[in-house]
Amino acid sequence: MRPDELNPLFAETDGLDGVGPKLKKPLEKLGLTRVRDLLYHLPERFVVRRAVHDLDEAQVGEQVVVALTVTEHRASRSQRGPYRVLASDAKGNVCALTYFGRASYTAKKQLPVGEKRWVAGRLDQYDQMLQIVHPDHVSETSDGAMGKMVEPIYRLSEGLTQPRVASLVEQSLARAPELPEWIEPTTFDREGWPAWRDALVLAHRGENAKARDRLAYDELFANALALMLVRQSNKARKGQALQGDGHLRDKLQLPFPLTGAQVRSNAEIAGDMAQASPMLRLLQGDVGAGKTVVALEAMLVAVEAGAQAALLAPTELLARQHFETLRKLAAPTGVETALLTGRDKGKARESILMGLLDGSIDIVVGTHAIFQQSVSYKNLGLVVIDEQHRFGVSQRLMLTQKGKVTPHTLAMTATPIPRSLVLAQYGEMEVSRLDELPPGRQAIDTRVLPLDRLDDIVAAVGRHLETGQQAYWVCPMVRDSENMDDDLAAAEARYAALRERFGDDVVLVHGQLAPELKDSGMARFAAGEAKVLVATTVIEVGVDVPNATLMVIEQAERFGLAQLHQLRGRVGRGSEKSTCLLLRGNELSETGKQRLALMRETQDGFRLAEEDLALRGGGELLGTRQSGDEAFNIASLEQITRLLPVANADAKLLVEQEGGLESERGKAARLVLYLLERDWGVQTLRGG
Repeated sequence: MRPDELNPLFAETDGLDGVGPKLKKPLEKLGLTRVRDLLYHLPERFVVRRAVHDLDEAQVGEQVVVALTVTEHRASRSQRGPYRVLASDAKGNVCALTYFGRASYTAKKQLPVGEKRWVAGRLDQYDQMLQIVHPDHVSETSDGAMGKMVEPIYRLSEGLTQPRVASLVEQSLARAPELPEWIEPTTFDREGWPAWRDALVLAHRGENAKARDRLAYDELFANALALMLVRQSNKARKGQALQGDGHLRDKLQLPFPLTGAQVRSNAEIAGDMAQASPMLRLLQGDVGAGKTVVALEAMLVAVEAGAQAALLAPTELLARQHFETLRKLAAPTGVETALLTGRDKGKARESILMGLLDGSIDIVVGTHAIFQQSVSYKNLGLVVIDEQHRFGVSQRLMLTQKGKVTPHTLAMTATPIPRSLVLAQYGEMEVSRLDELPPGRQAIDTRVLPLDRLDDIVAAVGRHLETGQQAYWVCPMVRDSENMDDDLAAAEARYAALRERFGDDVVLVHGQLAPELKDSGMARFAAGEAKVLVATTVIEVGVDVPNATLMVIEQAERFGLAQLHQLRGRVGRGSEKSTCLLLRGNELSETGKQRLALMRETQDGFRLAEEDLALRGGGELLGTRQSGDEAFNIASLEQITRLLPVANADAKLLVEQEGGLESERGKAARLVLYLLERDWGVQTLRGG
């Protein structure tokens, strides 16, 4: 249960003054539905103004507050022209206060001729005359203006204004209670951080590094603590020790010998599964490093020991692909595998459910359908989760409750994550890394070309298709962006242009399509019926078409390094030589140049992930925003790298030496888990 003192913070925003049905919509669009959401809707930047006695003291381009006396109103002859209010300062310098459109009505009211007003805004120059266009504030007293010397600028959505958001934030701050301190006292004193409520007030009122750091630390601490509680409760749970005798694994006929990294990972996983406490391990593999083979070996350990294994994939397409791969690889062992997705109905579904219940099915592959209530297992011993970051912790917990005792869990991700961030996202897990590529994999020829050579590139695609091979063409699709529709239009326009040239051989796939259409487009391409797949980044993970040996990425500078690497990894999956063309726009930033140069230079995903972190410094966490699962809303990448080790050590101290959530500090820490919505950490404890 959420502690009572937090209830005012979880009240709906429509309880605040001025919030009616009309304002609710734009607030919802920003995710601001409760008082706590407004508290954590921190300013993106601040406008800092300087009070000047007269305009001679100010620079053009500077934000100022100055007292002006109104001398004249001038309307433009055309309706679209500006409305100017002329005013003079203490020395007689003339300045035009310029308004456009309906704002002129406000000017007439606020600025009567002969009256003195304090004006705040940016000083500009037009045709030798000083001017302030659309002043930010006009006040009758100096006190009113001086309160605007530092002004927060918030992210808005249509229908919201800065003053309105600022007013809602002020009301929310007034409702924020003083809370007991959850940060370890020596850390708190050493850093010189403000208390929680003071930090929020300071962060909304000005550039305050200590306040921002404290709030970021809270988020990292809550995350680390929740992950640690999950891990602790996992260790305390009863699992089953699964020790295989190797009789199934010996029958595998793999097309190539295992790499050293695969052998090492297999040993780590088998070692964990032989213990009674349930395994919680992350398998990080670079694109094409052979995660599936390692997962299959782990599943065979479970089957050898008399248990069942389940593989959970994020999409139906991926589930089908995994099923086909595993079925082929496992064929010599005689193990019974099945596929279960939301689409399976009637008798087919019934027979799979019966097989899982009576134990005749050893391995099941599927989407989240495999942990619905109607699905029961005879003895589920191992759960493998592909693309771990696409599933919330609550879904993972549901799956682990499917066994008679807690099954072992192996999570896999194809996104190489820098060591400094593994802790942040997967703090509760042991990690195995596949950092070698299987023998026989050819390097992908990566080239950077300007977009204005498009005709040559399309001609080259034509020549490529004539050899009987296939190609991907990826257009940028930056989610959460204002110009999402433009991006979609660009992908559709590219599809239309390529269709004119190549006819029905071209298919289009993007995230806004209905799932059936998306799946059927992908399926046509996978079956070789379509030759060119035009797509947004939905193909980033997992689509496996060995005959596709050309990847064209348009406006490559708009992608992060990790993402470009994921996309490039869709080719180079067969024995043929593969090529990746990175098309760049003309406006290339320094970071963009470095990013594209690195892509040419290396195919080591782990190195690219580290470089991406260094280059980016902020922005989304290596491709996780693509999956709609952003781990941190407050902490920037720089803060994560700097503060996470301290937060992790603090959480560990609380759990292992200070009595966890039952101690005095633990009770305060329970508040931060609820406040920052990491309460799944609390729920893993008995009685929540």
